[in-house]
Amino acid sequence: MDFFLLILGIGLLYLGGESLVRGAATVGRRLGLSPMVIGLTIVSMGTSSPELAASLAAVFKGAPAVSVGNIIGSNIANLSLVLGVTAAIWPLSVAARFIRREVPFMLLTSALVFPLIWDGEVSRIEGGLLLAILALYLMSLLRKVPEKAEVSAEFDEAFGDGWRSIGLSSLMVIAGIGLLVAGAHFLIQGAVSMARIFGVGERVIGLTVVALGTSLPELASSLVGAARGEHDIVVGNLIGSNVFNILFILGTTAAVLPVAIVEPVWFDLIVMLMVSLVVWRCFGTGSRISRTEAIWLVAGYCAYIVALFIW
Repeated sequence: MDFFLLILGIGLLYLGGESLVRGAATVGRRLGLSPMVIGLTIVSMGTSSPELAASLAAVFKGAPAVSVGNIIGSNIANLSLVLGVTAAIWPLSVAARFIRREVPFMLLTSALVFPLIWDGEVSRIEGGLLLAILALYLMSLLRKVPEKAEVSAEFDEAFGDGWRSIGLSSLMVIAGIGLLVAGAHFLIQGAVSMARIFGVGERVIGLTVVALGTSLPELASSLVGAARGEHDIVVGNLIGSNVFNILFILGTTAAVLPVAIVEPVWFDLIVMLMVSLVVWRCFGTGSRISRTEAIWLVAGYCAYIVALFIW
């Protein structure tokens, strides 16, 4: 029964995330937002919505280790498993200047988590600080120099959906939020129960099962985007999602209810930072992630998962 709840929760999170992203992206286009702004804000925030729903549900159910593990684990999975699997099938070449600009900011947000958890809790004030940084980040995105025409065309083709009315799109947003709430409830209930049955720590469950489940929207959208040749969308969405996971997900969760760090996560934070550095290095040597680099990213993720269960 717990396994069924887990699968049901993951499925509802995927459907909810997709509905929210598609509906919100169309609303954004109808309101006159540029494709680049939609991709960096609405799409990234929408694909991070399963993490937010799961993290809030975990904290309210008294499982803060699952919440923190979900955020860190999702960031690790995004840049190693999701990016690695996608680039192993279709080596990714990017033209967008913003990608090379935003990777260092992603590194800074990853490093910011270390002092936040030093005292064993992410307080409401610290959550508010993360949300304030996010607001400044979004304002800076709106002032960026426009991207190349082909990059904007990618976003417009992927998320334009001009046939859909703003009323239908708004209903998709509402339905997506409802599915996310239900999916998060079932996912956390099943994950916590399985952790207690098998004697696995809630931190490990959050870093693996919950993180993988909430990363499904990123994996699905990355594979579809890469198959269509929308490489800038794939990489930009993953980088944006990692930034939102820390600033938006952790910030909102802590602002609603302080998040206690009940299990050590230093090792996981170091892995998250190392993976971010590796991806930065890949883009620092060019605008492409090769198949060999992608395979190494996936292998590193597999080694990390094995380490979690044998320690």
